[in-house]
Amino acid sequence: MTSHDPDLPDHVRNLYTYTPSSLAGNLIGAVVIVLLYAGFASLLSLSLWCVAFTVVWVYRAWIAARFKRIELNPDTDFPRWRRLWNAGVLASGALWGAAVWMFYGAGDSIQQIGLIITVYSYCVASVPVLADQRRAFLAFLGFCFVPTITRIALEGSLYSYELAGVLLLAMAMTALLGRNYRQAMERVIELKLRTEHLLEQLRKEKAAADLARQEAEVANRAKTQFFAAASHDLRQPLHAVGLFAEALRNKSRDEEVIQLVNSINSSVDALEGLFSELLDITKIDTGAVEVNPQHFKLKDLFARLRLHYEPTAFEKGLMLKFRGEQHHAYADPVLVDRILRNLISNAIRYTEDGGILVTCRPRGDRLLIQVWDTGIGIRASEQDRIFEEFYQVEADRPLPAHHRKGLGLGLSIVRRLANLMGASLTLKSRPGHGTVFSLVIPLGKAQRSLEPLPGRAPLGLTLERKLIAVVEDEPSVRDGLEVLLKGWGATVAAFDTVEGCRQWAEQAHHQGQRPDLAIVDYRIDHQHTGIDAIQVLRKVFGPELPAIVVTGSTTAGLEEEAQRHDFHLLIKPVVPNKLRAMIAFKLGVRSH
Repeated sequence: MTSHDPDLPDHVRNLYTYTPSSLAGNLIGAVVIVLLYAGFASLLSLSLWCVAFTVVWVYRAWIAARFKRIELNPDTDFPRWRRLWNAGVLASGALWGAAVWMFYGAGDSIQQIGLIITVYSYCVASVPVLADQRRAFLAFLGFCFVPTITRIALEGSLYSYELAGVLLLAMAMTALLGRNYRQAMERVIELKLRTEHLLEQLRKEKAAADLARQEAEVANRAKTQFFAAASHDLRQPLHAVGLFAEALRNKSRDEEVIQLVNSINSSVDALEGLFSELLDITKIDTGAVEVNPQHFKLKDLFARLRLHYEPTAFEKGLMLKFRGEQHHAYADPVLVDRILRNLISNAIRYTEDGGILVTCRPRGDRLLIQVWDTGIGIRASEQDRIFEEFYQVEADRPLPAHHRKGLGLGLSIVRRLANLMGASLTLKSRPGHGTVFSLVIPLGKAQRSLEPLPGRAPLGLTLERKLIAVVEDEPSVRDGLEVLLKGWGATVAAFDTVEGCRQWAEQAHHQGQRPDLAIVDYRIDHQHTGIDAIQVLRKVFGPELPAIVVTGSTTAGLEEEAQRHDFHLLIKPVVPNKLRAMIAFKLGVRSH
């Protein structure tokens, strides 16, 4: 161990840590020798040895006390203090060897055996303390053993020669023991250094992994925030097209124009379907989808699905059948509806001959809902990947040209929604024969409910003598909404800012005008929302003013704000029939 060894300070401190126990052991050994040879050895020789022992013992205690006071001093000369410690230990070793040389022949066999055992004990005890200093250790053994072996051999008897040989062998074994101990310590130190290196490498790799995970989370949040932020702007033109198309239908009775409007609506519906897949993923990622389990009838759910998908299946020449609608489930009906819509839509998309069967059967306290099709099937190698985002099954033959190709998000949405509900979702498929998806949800109970009175859906809406305030910053949407509302007979006051709405409201109040309804966008500008516009109007015209917020925002918590501020919420793109029904409800007017 060199003076430049970075572990030297700790090593020297450890040496001085052993000093108190070493001094206590040496003192006990000295007392044992004095007791053994009192009355056998001459008083002078025994006294001289005791004086020498006392000097060495006091020296070692003194340097230990001094070191304790300066060991934490950064200027401490650790090599020097190690040399001082070694000098004291070697002096103690020389005293043990001198004790054998001076007293061995003065006593009987008991004294001799006691003396040899005492000296040998200190030689063995020096192994863990001195073994890592090879030269100091061998010097200590030499000071102890060489005088002992020499003095015993000088007796000149066969017994003395044999004992000297045994002690020589013991010396060699002790030296070997010290070497083995030193090598073991070197291995321990090497393992310690290697472990520290591995720990440092692990810390670096962990830091790199944490950084990569943080970057991935940032990227994922950026993707989610992009979809969430873009949803509002992307829905605006889609919403405007629907409004203008409905306004055009109201303006013309020409059959070609009506067919054109129907084509526009079909295209808007297809675009809305693709866009909704993106928004569903966004809502799930942002935590905007909440699970609200309740007891509900499969009959109502199947009826809505049949009404929606029967025309599409019929157009392709497929049968669409439902079985087991008499059962009740306990789950979130909205999420179950969304899952089944994606599964049925996929089944129709990838089936060209045969049909689709939706079944529901009880399995103990669970319901097994399955969607069967006779479509192209899914290869075994693809069955684990179809739930990945943007992954689409490759058909063995090209799909018909009229068939809308999705984004590959439908089954990813299905898996995520099933996981949100804690529902099991599995599939079985044979290429060329078809596929069955199985959803397992809890069994529900029948709930008593009041049956709605029969009546017709609203076919039209008159808003004559109704004043509606519109706050919308998107020009195309504002113009389309204004045209549509005027076509229904309303008077419209439209604004693109909250401040413009405020000025109009104050002027209208002075003139005795009062709006019957407010229809506002949620995101109006960087500083205001539709809630600000509603509060401005209600401050002037009273808190009872009805309001509708029509927005493309997917921000979580809008439903809570709607309850807190007393308005109804519609998510763009809004089908004109739905907007018409909401306006009729808010104004309390009847359609014709």
